[in-house]
Amino acid sequence: MFWHHTVTRVRPGLGRDRYNNPVPDWEHATRTTISGVNIQPRSQAETTTSTRNLVATGWTLYTAPGVDLDLDAGDRVEWGGLLLEVEGEGARWYDPVTGGVHHVEVALRRVTG
Repeated sequence: MFWHHTVTRVRPGLGRDRYNNPVPDWEHATRTTISGVNIQPRSQAETTTSTRNLVATGWTLYTAPGVDLDLDAGDRVEWGGLLLEVEGEGARWYDPVTGGVHHVEVALRRVTG
C-alpha cells in the first residue's frame, strides 16, 4: 500500500499579543490524526557559519487519489518523531474528468540549528 503513513496535524489555538492582534497559541493546539498519506523526501540544505550550523530538510506529503486534506499554512505536522512546519498552501490537483480533487501535495520542512 502506497499511502501507509499516519501523521498528526497540530493546529494552534488563537491567542492575542499585547496589542490584541491574533497570534498562534501552541500551548492550546489541537491534534488530529490523519492516516492514509505518503511522505517522501524533497530537499535538504545546510548553511554553516562560525557560530551556527543551520540544516533545513524538506518532505512532501501526498494524499491518495480522491482524498482532500484539511491542512493549513499555519499548521504543523508530527511524523516519525519529527515536528514539521507546513510551507505555504497545499496544492490541490483536480481530476479533469470529474472536476473533484484528485490528490493533495503539501510541502513540509524542519529547520534546526
